Amino acid sequence: MSKTTIAIIASVSALTGAAATAALFSTRERKILPPLSTSTNGVPTSTTPPAPISQSPLLSRPISAPVDPSGLFQYGFPGPISDFNPTPSTTSAFDRRTRNPLWVAEHITPTSLSMSGGDRRHSYFVEDASIPSKFRARLQDYQRSGYDRGHQVPAADAKWAQEAMDSTFLLSNMCPQVGDGFNRDYWAHLEDFCRRLTHDFPSVRIVTGPLYLPRRESDGKFRVSYEVIGNPPNVAVPTHFYKVIFAEDGKTGGNVSLAAFVLPNKPIANNKPLTDFLVPVEAVEKASGLEFASKLPEQRRLKLCEQIKCSILVREYADRQKNLQGKAPERTTTSLPATQP
Repeated sequence: MSKTTIAIIASVSALTGAAATAALFSTRERKILPPLSTSTNGVPTSTTPPAPISQSPLLSRPISAPVDPSGLFQYGFPGPISDFNPTPSTTSAFDRRTRNPLWVAEHITPTSLSMSGGDRRHSYFVEDASIPSKFRARLQDYQRSGYDRGHQVPAADAKWAQEAMDSTFLLSNMCPQVGDGFNRDYWAHLEDFCRRLTHDFPSVRIVTGPLYLPRRESDGKFRVSYEVIGNPPNVAVPTHFYKVIFAEDGKTGGNVSLAAFVLPNKPIANNKPLTDFLVPVEAVEKASGLEFASKLPEQRRLKLCEQIKCSILVREYADRQKNLQGKAPERTTTSLPATQP
């Protein structure tokens, strides 16, 4: 991640008021309409237009309208629709426009990681038939693209059953990722870090997904630019990826240690400290348009990297396959500066 990108994201929590931050992550409140009733495949089952939470002053009194814009719903709801897809090992929402997931959630525990009912040698990458054909990513989209089919929820987190592992190979759990130096290296080390958290926490929940962040170009202006793969081109290549981690203490109403990391989709040196990619959860929310902890009270929130040492354990691919959990992160009681892992 460039220093400019880090500064943009980090400045969100600092409330610096910089023009770039204001433009990219506007905090102005907008009126939100409640979603239409939908079936399990995301298709609306009601043509009744939702009532707005608040009305414009111009509409504060009843008027007799000569038109009915919501009559369009008799022919179908345009969207956007996020295909919601729960599987044995993941829960996700799919972005039809980019052919990538918006987010994929998982839950790991010491027990789930200790089980070995699944074998990735019996799992195969498959298209997700729950996504309408014209919107789904296809296997041939990745062929000769130069990118890996990058798991958002890794197969190693779902080895407790073959069906659970198989569901991580759906293309709706994939995004195009740079292979050497990222998907097969630093990103895999981050996945390993998440698994090792179960040595200190009885329950760990992780949300992973892509980002499409702006960068400053030669004329000084910020633009969002990303590659699109496939024939015809239709699968977006994210510029960055995020992981939001909820490490639970296992108590009813107990504390939850939070951390969010944003990594660029490019090779990253293994000596790069993980804390260099640590950002506020709110920054990921503003960059993605998603909310992750709106129902978690402030008094229950802790900072994960003040509870344990946030650092990766660098190992070669073959060694990671032999021992998927590795050494537990070291617990600490103070905030750690960015140091070499």
